[in-house]
Amino acid sequence: MTSTQPSTDERLRRWRLVLGGEPGAEGTGRALTGQDAAMDGALAALYGRGKGTAKDRGAGLGASAPSVARWLGDIRGYFPSSVVQIMQRDAIERLGLATLLLEPEMLEAVEADVHLVGTLLSLNKAMPETTRETARAVVRKVVADLEKRLATRTRATLTGALDRSTRISRPRHRDIDWDRTIRANLKNYLPEHGTVVPERLIGHGRAARGVKKDVVLCIDQSGSMAASVVYASVFGAVLASMRSIATRLVVFDTAVVDLTDQLDDPVDVLFGTQLGGGTDINRALAYCQSQITRPADTVVVLISDLYEGGIRDEMLKRVAAMKASGVQFVALLALSDEGAPAYDREHAAALAALGAPAFACTPDLFPEVMAAAIERRPLPIPQA
Repeated sequence: MTSTQPSTDERLRRWRLVLGGEPGAEGTGRALTGQDAAMDGALAALYGRGKGTAKDRGAGLGASAPSVARWLGDIRGYFPSSVVQIMQRDAIERLGLATLLLEPEMLEAVEADVHLVGTLLSLNKAMPETTRETARAVVRKVVADLEKRLATRTRATLTGALDRSTRISRPRHRDIDWDRTIRANLKNYLPEHGTVVPERLIGHGRAARGVKKDVVLCIDQSGSMAASVVYASVFGAVLASMRSIATRLVVFDTAVVDLTDQLDDPVDVLFGTQLGGGTDINRALAYCQSQITRPADTVVVLISDLYEGGIRDEMLKRVAAMKASGVQFVALLALSDEGAPAYDREHAAALAALGAPAFACTPDLFPEVMAAAIERRPLPIPQA
């Protein structure tokens, strides 16, 4: 039986790459040559010695876009995509390279992901025209990948939920839900005839017959919510493509912007946001509340870390009023794969007391959350 354990030399090689090669620091005594030496140089440029700026760190990345672009090209050749994305994030955070993303050659070299899109959106207002089209191409690629991954399952899940939620008590024959009808009339079983007498017919409407539900996505665009803004914009476009759902997309900081008319292109939506700034949840909910015309058929999804810069008591009163009118209210602390960010626990507890628990939601869980809200079932809240 062949062993899957790496050899001693291979273990030393890996430790040497992890620990670096500064004199007296790594202790493996393992020399690197060829591509290993080049990989070591790429790692040292980002994670080398020093605790200050790039010039204090070993080889460093310097401050020029061409040198960083070459480094980005190198790491894409040495490491898998998931590792490249982590190294890019570390480079932006540790070495202050965000402004270099305004250079077209930099954007052409990066491995695009949700976090990079968030960084680009935060730089949107400072972005020169020479870079804007390249940035849009990067964002469009990420959005297209997300739509491909999420759209089919979202539409299928919500179509089923809409069909089940629109049951009618006097259905036409072709719309009868026979399974539910039989179960509802079991008490009327006649053993002598071996049949059930259906005193009450249960049916469901068809999702294609006009708008069945109104969905309002209300998104906090403060800096910490970048990934949530990206995912919510993609989901907004998917929901807007369903004829049975009327979707409204609202983003806010201290101001409120309605981006519903741009939902056919989530890239336009994303470039219409402005990450950063303060937060006025109360003002945003006031606007959303003013747009509700069918409360019993409306789902409002607030995506926010709940750090309120507006009037706290008014915010909670609005949530209570919406719920009392029949609105299904969902509070998500994040819509991303990273879990809940730092959030206002007092406000989260206050919402829970109103029957609107706040929790972080992954993109893969979001269709199930929306389906439960549409059907007025308990939300599938993940374990903390």
